[in-house]
Amino acid sequence: MCPSTFDEACVPQELGPVDHVIYSAKRKAADVCHRYPEALVIAADTIVVVEGQILGKPVDQEDACRMLHRLSAKTHQVYTGLAIADKGHIQTAYECTDVTFRELSDELIRRYVATGEPMDKAGAYAIQGKASIFVTGIRGCFFNVVGLPVSRLSLLLEELGYEPIMNG
Repeated sequence: MCPSTFDEACVPQELGPVDHVIYSAKRKAADVCHRYPEALVIAADTIVVVEGQILGKPVDQEDACRMLHRLSAKTHQVYTGLAIADKGHIQTAYECTDVTFRELSDELIRRYVATGEPMDKAGAYAIQGKASIFVTGIRGCFFNVVGLPVSRLSLLLEELGYEPIMNG
């Protein structure tokens, strides 16, 4: 694994959710591909969107609390953009999943944020972690909410001639 040095804060603010995640994923892939031109590079970027507002990763605990208050008792969307760089060509795709949260009390939010778990997560939560208790419904790909839509990635790889590994 080779992390990208692309700064997610450099994504143009006027982009909508789909263009936002595709732009970021492409820049991440291009950054790594520039350093390793012969490698197959897979990059992803995930954001949370609530009432039309994009939520990235919180900058501090106060920001995480603010985000979780915005998500409380609402359905929001999680978008992940994928970019695969292969032999100088970049192929992209995205996935969108609806997630519904129950009502979150101030105390529950405070305790969750104090765990540190939300600090590097889009929308300030990890569905696969402690925040799983917030979720009352999900429509779409669970793995997308975790940050990598595995089925969509597999389809994209197949389009490029790669086959998923299915060993018994």
